[in-house]
Amino acid sequence: MELQRLRESFRTSLDLPPDSPVDDLHYQDNEKWDSLAHMSLVASIEDEFSVMIDTDDVINMSSFGEAMRILGKYGVDFNE
Repeated sequence: MELQRLRESFRTSLDLPPDSPVDDLHYQDNEKWDSLAHMSLVASIEDEFSVMIDTDDVINMSSFGEAMRILGKYGVDFNE
């Protein structure tokens, strides 16, 4: 469930099709993931998971996998 919620946050924030794979997505590999989309993504994740992501983590969130790791620090469990 949590993994799907994160996938939807990525798809919505980066304006990707609903069935677009995002698990291997990286910041510099996707033209839609620019600095503005990054801030939208962070805000979406914060809203979806009711967390406040600190500045270092915002900067380090450079991939879908890294977003999962960072959210784990905030208590989000992706081992469903």
